Amino acid sequence: MMRVLTFSIFSSVLISSFLFSGLFLSSTVFAERIKDVASVAGIRSNQLVGYGLVVGLDGSGDSSASFTDDSMRNMLEQLGITLPPGANLPIKNVAAVSLSAELPAFAKPGQKIDVNISSIGNSKSLRGGTLLMAPLKGADGQIYAMAQGNLVVIGLSAGAPDDSSVTINVPTGGRIPNGATVEREVRTSFVNGADSITLNLYRADFTTAHRLAETINDTMGLGTAQAVDASSVRVSAPKNLSQKVSYLSMLENLTFYPGKAPARIVVNARTGTVVIGQNVVVQPAVVSHGTLIVTITNDTYISQPPAFSNGRTAAVPQFDVDVDIKNKNAFVFNLGVTLDEVVRAVNNIGATPAELVAILEALKAAGSLNAELIII
Repeated sequence: MMRVLTFSIFSSVLISSFLFSGLFLSSTVFAERIKDVASVAGIRSNQLVGYGLVVGLDGSGDSSASFTDDSMRNMLEQLGITLPPGANLPIKNVAAVSLSAELPAFAKPGQKIDVNISSIGNSKSLRGGTLLMAPLKGADGQIYAMAQGNLVVIGLSAGAPDDSSVTINVPTGGRIPNGATVEREVRTSFVNGADSITLNLYRADFTTAHRLAETINDTMGLGTAQAVDASSVRVSAPKNLSQKVSYLSMLENLTFYPGKAPARIVVNARTGTVVIGQNVVVQPAVVSHGTLIVTITNDTYISQPPAFSNGRTAAVPQFDVDVDIKNKNAFVFNLGVTLDEVVRAVNNIGATPAELVAILEALKAAGSLNAELIII
C-alpha cells in the first residue's frame, strides 16, 4: 500500500488575479476638490453611549443577570410601582443592552440620529424587542440625546428541545434608525468668531499642503493661506458666520493637484492580498525562482514474528520524504524598472501571491526596491 502526499509550495497562478492592471498602466494625476482631501478643524462628530432595557422579548432575554433585575426594579419604582421584597421579576422577556450613537457636527435639538444596540447580558436574541426610553451621554457625562423605539435585528436564532440550535448572523445586536432625538447641541470652534480656520489633510504630505496653500492664495489673494505643517493649512476667514459659510462653500470646491503618494507596497499576510503603488521602482537586480516540491511517501510492510514467539503480525508504516526543485528560472531587473515590468516578469514565471511577497522582501533586503514595504 502506498500513499503519496504532494505539497506544491509555489504553484503557477497569475498575479493579475489580485492586482488591478489600471493601477500601474496609467500615471495620470487628476485634480481634487479641497473638500475631498481635507476637513475643517473642530468640525467633527461626537460619540455617545448609554444603557437601557429592551422589553417584549419572547423568552429570549436575560435569564440570570442580576443587573437586569435591579434595572427593572429601579425603573418600576420611578414609575410609582413598588414591588414587595423578594418578588421575582420575569426578566426572561427583558434584556439589558448598551447603546451607542454618533452625534454629527451641527446637530440641533429635535433632529434624529441612529442608535446601535448590543446585549450585555446572556440574552439569546433581541429580535422583536422594544427599547425603553434611555439617555445617551457624551464623554463629559452630559445627556445629548434620548433613545427609544423598536429594534431592527438582522440575526436569527432558533433552537429545539434537544438543545440543538441554528444561528444566522448576530441576533444579540440591533439598530434603531432615527431612534434617538437630539436634546443638546455641541458647540464647535466654527462659531466662536475666530478670524481664521484650519484645514487638516486626510493624508499628511508636504507637497499637498504646499499646493493647497498656493491654490487658495492664487484664488483668494496672496497671504490668505499658510501651510503650517504636512497636514495643516491655516486660512484667513471672515468672523461673521453667514459670510464664513459662504466663504467655506467657495473654498471647499476649489480644485488643485495633490502630491503623489509615496512608493508603497502593502501586503496582507492573512488574505494574500498585495497592493503595489504606481511609483514603485526596482533597481538593477537578478532574481532566481524555483518550484519546490515536497513528496511524502507512505509504504506499509508486514512485520511477521518468528514461530512460537507469541508475537503478532502487524502492519508497520514506513515514510520517505523527498525534496526536489524543478523549473528553475532567473530574470533580470534593469535600472529604472517600473511596476508594470515587475508584474509582467513575475507573471511570465507563473508566480503566486506568496512568491511575489517573497521576491519583494528579498529585493527590499538587497536594497533594490525603492518603496516602503508594509505587511499587515
